[in-house]
Amino acid sequence: QVQLVESGGGLVQPGGSLRLSCAASGFTFSTYTMRWYRQAPGKEREWVAGISTTGGTTNYADSVKGRFTISRDNYKNTMYLQMTSLQPEDTAVYYCNSLIGIRDYWGQGTQVTVSS
Repeated sequence: QVQLVESGGGLVQPGGSLRLSCAASGFTFSTYTMRWYRQAPGKEREWVAGISTTGGTTNYADSVKGRFTISRDNYKNTMYLQMTSLQPEDTAVYYCNSLIGIRDYWGQGTQVTVSS
């Protein structure tokens, strides 16, 4: 079955960096667009970034543009989110996502906390 497993979250100081990973299994990873979302406490889940099947096209929310970089390794069935210049407002649970057929699949999320 489809599985998405995020990792790499943690506590980081403002201005710091983290790299999140999303390990995918149960589907042909290289043929699906992948996305990162996040959900901060008390807020709705929001889209953060997306990447095409080959990685040749990427898109970012305005709030993270220039600070976050999405990438993928289709040989490792893994997607990444490199986050730099982190700010307290980036604190959230980060989820990876893929729309397969008519169903949205989500990982369990990884917590990112930006605090001094």
